[in-house]
Amino acid sequence: MPGESIFEFWAPPTPAEAVAWAVDPYDADKRFRGLLLLANAPWGGEPPYVQMYRLAATDVDPGVQAMALRALAMHGSVEDAALAIERLGSSNRLVRWEAARALQRFYSPEAAVPLLARLDPEVEEDAQVRAAAARALGQYAEPRVVQGLIRALNDRQLVVNEQARVSLRTLTGEDFGTEGRAWLQWTRAQENVFAGRGVYEYPVFQRDKTVVEMLMFWFQPPNEVPGRPIGAPAPGEEARGA
Repeated sequence: MPGESIFEFWAPPTPAEAVAWAVDPYDADKRFRGLLLLANAPWGGEPPYVQMYRLAATDVDPGVQAMALRALAMHGSVEDAALAIERLGSSNRLVRWEAARALQRFYSPEAAVPLLARLDPEVEEDAQVRAAAARALGQYAEPRVVQGLIRALNDRQLVVNEQARVSLRTLTGEDFGTEGRAWLQWTRAQENVFAGRGVYEYPVFQRDKTVVEMLMFWFQPPNEVPGRPIGAPAPGEEARGA
């Protein structure tokens, strides 16, 4: 009989239930959880699900939008960078953060200017968003990007300083820590600040499965290895600064 076993209360969602949650028109929390589960399923990158993430990126609920952007960053195509760029202007800080993180995984030169704007504390109040934008800018070998990152070394938040330093190191092959003056002096003495440029790889996060996740054979924890952004040219084919 139902209810005789305690394990019934721990029954994890099935793939079909996750799909139903992801499109539930009445419950934003279910849509969020459904998208999370689908994005981390082994088959979560199949075209029907990617299209679902794109539609969810325009959801009325900011949390669902944010989760959809995360899913697109994992499974989308370079065209989806436009959605992330647009969401950088959201009034919701979680959406802006996920948009900036998504742009760490999409190569789109059109993203450079919007990301630079997000480095300005007068434009972007949230330090985590500024930090994510600083890391995403490590893809773009442009003088204005280097100058913007050097300015970000003066941010009052250490997390922003550190991500700006990481991107500067990737772009130049040099490392002067978070000393903005040292970076400026070095750039002014160089004919080509990108001569020693390294290869940009997006950052990843790892964690173990939870107890409930262990019961879902079809669910994979969001553990990855760093890689090249979607749409990024092969090393050596990129413009190395003008």
